[in-house]
Order: sequence, then structure tokens, then C-alpha cells
Amino acid sequence: MAGLAGDNPGAAGPLTLSALRGYRAYARRWVFLLVISLLSCSNAMLWLSFAPVADTIAQHFGLSTEQINWLSLVYLVASIPFGVVAVWVLDSVGLRWAILLSAWLNFAGSVIRSLPCMLTSIHDPFAFLLGGQSLCALAQTLVIFSPAKLAALWFPEHQRATANMIGTMSNPLGLLVANLLSPALVKKEEDIPVMLGIYTIPAGLAFLLATACLWESAPPTPPSAGAAHSTSEKFLDGLKLLARNKAYIILAVCFGGGIGIFSSFSALLEQVLCVNGYSDEFAGLCGALFIVFGVLGALALGLYVDRTKHFTGAIKIGLCLTSLVCVAFALVSQLQGQTVALAAICSLFGFFGFAVAPVAMELAVECSFPVGEGAAAGLLFVLGQAEGVLIMMLLAALTVRRAEPSFSTCQDGQDPLDWKVSMLLMAGLCVLFSCLMVLFFHTPYRRLQAEADANPSIQEDTCPATSDPSDHAPHPAATL
Repeated sequence: MAGLAGDNPGAAGPLTLSALRGYRAYARRWVFLLVISLLSCSNAMLWLSFAPVADTIAQHFGLSTEQINWLSLVYLVASIPFGVVAVWVLDSVGLRWAILLSAWLNFAGSVIRSLPCMLTSIHDPFAFLLGGQSLCALAQTLVIFSPAKLAALWFPEHQRATANMIGTMSNPLGLLVANLLSPALVKKEEDIPVMLGIYTIPAGLAFLLATACLWESAPPTPPSAGAAHSTSEKFLDGLKLLARNKAYIILAVCFGGGIGIFSSFSALLEQVLCVNGYSDEFAGLCGALFIVFGVLGALALGLYVDRTKHFTGAIKIGLCLTSLVCVAFALVSQLQGQTVALAAICSLFGFFGFAVAPVAMELAVECSFPVGEGAAAGLLFVLGQAEGVLIMMLLAALTVRRAEPSFSTCQDGQDPLDWKVSMLLMAGLCVLFSCLMVLFFHTPYRRLQAEADANPSIQEDTCPATSDPSDHAPHPAATL
């Protein structure tokens, strides 16, 4: 099952030197990556399963629009206090136990939220729906931080960004499935029990695979010099270093804001579009295009930065392009009959926006090394979810009811909402975060420099990649 890292023939020289120095990559790293990817995908499916059919869910269970929004919002709220705990679990208890706990919580939550459709004696279905979603939200905090940790512990240098990309993009892949599957399954209220039951299947499969296939948190022999020192800083010491790291704080605020905007976009897309006459199926299609092109963009950019290590330039350009598309969505989404334009805009929004996510995870580790990967990547998401709660609540609060006749296809039985101000605010925030990132973010690549120092025989090949040519940062040897 184990063997030397020889997956990339083009990297034979460095790999041979790494093998001679005692570094080793095991084939079972791909099994670990598969389990994490499936678990993250299932968790994202559970998060967004209600949003594409929000009006039908509200009508079936007798819920308000605010209650339906809380079924998505609870993911963001839970991740703020429990995200810090999840970071500690990853860096102190270990990757294996974090994934096992996540798989158990995810499966239990998927079952609990199905109970209102299985037991006729339940008089308060919202309590079970929200309770199940809350357990799934706790599971998210453990699995969504793990790709960077897995990539650092199990994968050699030339595969880290790619592994991080696969693990990170499995989450939006789950959003894609939910955007397509929920509208396809729920044509009428009677279809809701079937939908809830189907979503338990991948959660149960991830639970079984995690329990049966994961036996250790780290390989017996590290795959790189960085992996040998991946948890050199204690948890609290690492947090103190992050709090004093200007580059990391700027990255956390700006990329965290991007996470908040994308979370709000995914959860509110159906409500924004149905007001102007677009069907649930079209909203699901837009959400699907958003994810599909996002995965393609992440794949392309992940492979690029794996080869060039131009993390900073890639994320700055990606955020600027994302801002332009976000402005276009804010304007076009308020018009009727713009199906082609909206589909194209959602595709570009995902292509540019999701592409920077795995790059940001790697960049967080590079600019904060030797802080543990769980803390570096996890706190990005904690702050992102906190910003997401504020952004989503603010966008919903700025809506007003339309009294005049409209083309609304919303089925909640109330006057449709006007999202114009909310969408303009979302676009403005996206532009603000991008400008802050471009103007103020500069960093050396500390982990790459540490690996170059540990492998002087290949330092000549590695050192040019320890700083981005587009970034006039101080020398990589600079201290925190």
C-alpha cells in the first residue's frame, strides 16, 4: 500500500533527493483524501439542501422565510465558537480523530433532520430540522479546515496545492449537487421526505469509510521537510503568532469576507431570483453553473500555483475579477428575462471566486509558518463564517416587501421582497475586500524557504519560488 512518492515523472530529480533524505509519500494518502472529500461534499449537500426549494419547504412545514434562512445560517453561526475548538482538535488531538468525529456528527444530523417526515407525532418540525442542521454544522467545522492539514502531513511539495484544491473543492461540489438535486426531487410537497432520505446516503457512506479506513493521523515517515515541522508551534502560541502577523490578518479579513459573500450568495440565490420571475429550476441551474465553473477554475489555478508558487499574484487577480462579476450580478439579477446573462455571470462568478479558495489556504500556511496548518487555515474559515453571518443578516434586513404587482414565482404566499439594495451592498463589500487585499497584502513564503533551507542541494531550484514576483515583500527569512 505504501511506496515512494513517484506520481509525477516530471519531478523525478527532487523526488529522488527527497527519498534519499528519508522523506516518503504513502499511497494511502489518496484514501484519506477520498474520505475527506466525500465527507465535505456530503456536509455541503446537507447545508444547502433546503435553500433551492426554500418556498416549498416553508409551505410544507408551516415555516417563515426567516426560519428557512436559519437552516442555512446555523452553519455560519455554529462555526464561530466551535471553529476554534475544531482548530485545536486538528492541531492537538490529530487529523484522524477530527475526521471521525466529523463523520459521526454529520451522519447523526442527517438522520435527525429526517425525523419530522418519519414520525407523525412530531408537532414542532423546525426543532428537529434546526437540531439536525446544527449537528451537521459542527461537523463542518472539523472537515472544512482539514484539507490544508492533510496536504501538509501526507503529500510532497509538488502535490500539496493540488491535494488542497481537491479537498477544498469537494465542498462546493456538494453545493452543486444540492442545487441540482433538491429542485429535481421536490416538485411538490409530498416529495420532501424522499429528498431528506436521499441526503442521508452519502453521509452514511462517509461515516462508514471514515470509521473503517482511517487508522492514523500522520504517516510514519513525513513526505517533506515542511511536514516534519508541521505542528512545531503549540496551539496557543500559534494563535499569538497569528495575531501579530499583519499579512495573515489582512488575508483573513479579506478572504473571510469573500467566504461570507459566497455563503450568502449560495443561501439566498433562489430568493433573489424568484422575485423577478425566475423558477426554482433556473435558480438551481445558476447555482450549479456557479459551482461547476468554480471547480474548473480551482483546478486550473491549483495546478498553476503548484508549478509556479505565485500564490499572491494569483489571489489578487482572482479577487479583482470576482469583484467585477459580483457587480454585474447585483445589477442583472434585478431585471426580468435575463436568463442567458445570469447564467453566464454565475458561471464567471464561480470560476474566478472559487478558484482562489485553495490558493488562499496554501497562502495562509505559507505566510504563517511554523504555525500549525489547522490553525492557519481554520481561522480563515472561522472569521469568514462570522463575516458571513453579519453579511447574510444585513442583506436580509435591507429587503422590503413589494406591494405592486410583479413577476414573482416565490411560493411563500407573501408579497415578494426587493433585493436591490442588498445586492448592491454585496457587490460593494466584494470590491472593498479586493481593494484591501491588492493594496495592503504582502508576505514572504516562509514554509517554502524553510524547506529550501532544509534541502540545500535543491535550494537553487526552490528559492525562486519562495516569493511572488508580483509581490514586493521583504526577504522570506523575515521573522513574524
